[in-house]
Amino acid sequence: MIAALLDDARARVADIDLAPTGLILPHAGYIYSGSTAALGYALLERLRGRITRVVLLGPCHRVYTDGLALPDAGAFETPLGSVPVLEVPAELRRALPQLRVSALVHAEEHSLEVHLPFLQSVLDDFSLLPLAVGGVTASEVAAVIDALWGGPETVIIASSDLSHYLPYDRANVVDARTVHQILRLDATLTHDQACGADPVNGLLLSSRRHGLSPHLLDRCTSGDTAGDKERVVGYAALALAS
Repeated sequence: MIAALLDDARARVADIDLAPTGLILPHAGYIYSGSTAALGYALLERLRGRITRVVLLGPCHRVYTDGLALPDAGAFETPLGSVPVLEVPAELRRALPQLRVSALVHAEEHSLEVHLPFLQSVLDDFSLLPLAVGGVTASEVAAVIDALWGGPETVIIASSDLSHYLPYDRANVVDARTVHQILRLDATLTHDQACGADPVNGLLLSSRRHGLSPHLLDRCTSGDTAGDKERVVGYAALALAS
């Protein structure tokens, strides 16, 4: 399924000349949002061999935490193999008290792990810095992103769906406004607009500081892919590049 989604996405982004430093991509089941997420990964694939470090931020769905939670694990494993988890230096954790470690937060959290098979398919060997984002301000998220920014070897991915369980027509209106807000680097998204509002807001603040511009790759809803149109979830793929 991942291979088929990427095959289709490569054709859809063939004329887009972007080398993303950041991505905003959805995290639902592949039948719902996989075709949208694949667009970002088809662009990232062009940087295979250069990208060796992935900073991945997603919202907490199962277990709440204050701040941003790192896993208590040395690797994440999927059917495609293991991805080593980077250790954050102790001095950096002391400088960023919003960082913490929680195996419990990560145990059943899908917003990060759903991206790994895509990453394993489009990159060569890479290390992962996975952050589950809980109760935290956009500025606190941005401070962590800035500290982890790195250089051309790093990509930063914010995992987020858009509106949830609105009727199809209403969802499209709400999501269009949300995407317009993201394209203006307006880092004031609410959780009604995006379940990953906090990771996205933090990435938008950091993108401003680093001179990145957002580009919409596509937007749709579950009603366009594999669900009914009575109660839909919105999805968008955006790339941030200099």
